[in-house]
Amino acid sequence: MKIILASASPRRKELLEQLGLTFLVFPAQGEEKQVGDTPSEIVMNLAKQKAGEIYEKMIEAKVGEQDSLVIGADTVVVKDGKVLGKPKNREDAFTMLKGLSGSIHEVYTGVSLWMREDGKKVQYSFYECTKVTMYPVTDEELNRYIDTGEPMDKAGAYGIQGKAAAFIKKIEGDYNNVVGLPIARIYQELKQLGIDVYKFS
Repeated sequence: MKIILASASPRRKELLEQLGLTFLVFPAQGEEKQVGDTPSEIVMNLAKQKAGEIYEKMIEAKVGEQDSLVIGADTVVVKDGKVLGKPKNREDAFTMLKGLSGSIHEVYTGVSLWMREDGKKVQYSFYECTKVTMYPVTDEELNRYIDTGEPMDKAGAYGIQGKAAAFIKKIEGDYNNVVGLPIARIYQELKQLGIDVYKFS
């Protein structure tokens, strides 16, 4: 079975490597469209778009004629019911971080698994949610952090595994989910589906 990660995120790649798996990386290129009424629906649909795009490309290229597993994932930050994606610019990043400072927010990661087994397509999606509490952060600290450039490609404008670790007071849930991929949950879900990833990686 070929395992394929449909993401260009180096953080997701590193997390999947922690499991000791051998996999290929084929980032989805399509435009992301937020569809759904709740954060969980939105992230699962975004993950489905990514995984589905790569799965269909594999079929077109006849790579998908063999057993395969495509993993798509997407992460958003939610504050007071508002979904925060990646900041558009510096001002957007500052606004997001200012809103998160000194408060609690949620991080949702949707995961979509598209599998081809014995010529049959199997699709399964789920999400994980982690609560994050951030210390109060001054405007000077926020601007200094934004100056590093780190916030610009991250949902909610911060990376818990990077310099923003200094701002995080506590989390409730899976740390790896905040980084961008709940690898333990993925492993458990695949196990429930009867798939031993180590057998095929």
